[in-house]
Amino acid sequence: MSKRALITGITGFAGSHLADYLLAEHPDVEVYGIYRWRSRRENIGGLDGRVQMIEADLRDYHSMQRALEESRPDFVFHLAAQSFVPSSWSAPSETLSTNIVGQTNLFEAVRALDLDPVIQIACSSEEYGLVHPDEVPIKESNPLRPLSPYAVSKVAQDLLGYQYFQSYGLKVIRTRGFNHTGPRRGDVFVTSNFAKQIASIEAGLAEPVIRVGNLTAIRDFTDVRDMVRAYWLAVNHARPGEVYNIATGVGITIQELLDRLLAMSTVQVTVEEDPARMRPSDVERLLGDPSRFKADTGWEPQVPFEQTLRDTLEYWRQHVGRG
Repeated sequence: MSKRALITGITGFAGSHLADYLLAEHPDVEVYGIYRWRSRRENIGGLDGRVQMIEADLRDYHSMQRALEESRPDFVFHLAAQSFVPSSWSAPSETLSTNIVGQTNLFEAVRALDLDPVIQIACSSEEYGLVHPDEVPIKESNPLRPLSPYAVSKVAQDLLGYQYFQSYGLKVIRTRGFNHTGPRRGDVFVTSNFAKQIASIEAGLAEPVIRVGNLTAIRDFTDVRDMVRAYWLAVNHARPGEVYNIATGVGITIQELLDRLLAMSTVQVTVEEDPARMRPSDVERLLGDPSRFKADTGWEPQVPFEQTLRDTLEYWRQHVGRG
């Protein structure tokens, strides 16, 4: 008997890759996706007729209830969110409302309809925030010291997931994904931003200057295709109520990331610090310990970071060329 999967945020970066993965690797799963009428659709252009799209808005309870009633999913992948950290500084109320109230509406709709899906919620390594040197690599038991409104919203989503599991028996699995990147990542995020700047310079559309923020920060990058495979393993093998880091356990500086991208290009550039790209407070070192998730699901990252960078740069070369 076929299963049904509902992806919130299917038009986004991870959501579109998850839909691709399910269609390619699990054709017995019926894929449903939630979108808003104003959602950009370029990430899912190849999915027409292959997924069932439902118009709904996380912040509107009644539309979420209709979406769940129509899809009646066995699995819910809750990926939709305001996920750009700098925007949470300029619009904190919107970030908190979208992420916290939106998830509450999802949970309450599941309860009202008496559904029993496994629900994966995409939490974030940003929840850890201020991490001391002796706390790296970060385990799930590490204190949460969030340093942005976005991170606070993710802590709330995380703990709501735990509370609804304990209070109502919702089969919630909390995944704290560390940085994930790859083709289709929005150009406001660091890897895509650098790759787009390089592609624009190569195409003669920009002066040979790369504008950067904090290059000393250390991040743990997972390819998005490995990340969405982890989401699938989570709903099938992880323990409801539990929280899991999804990470490679390997960190690199943003400077090294930039250097590796530049090595894939023939252009000569100047690097300039852009004050607008600096955050009021930044997390200096995010390096995850994924041993709990690996033990429970058997997941291992498979895509080399060099391929992630190359595929991302090639995506932007094609995108800039079309533009």
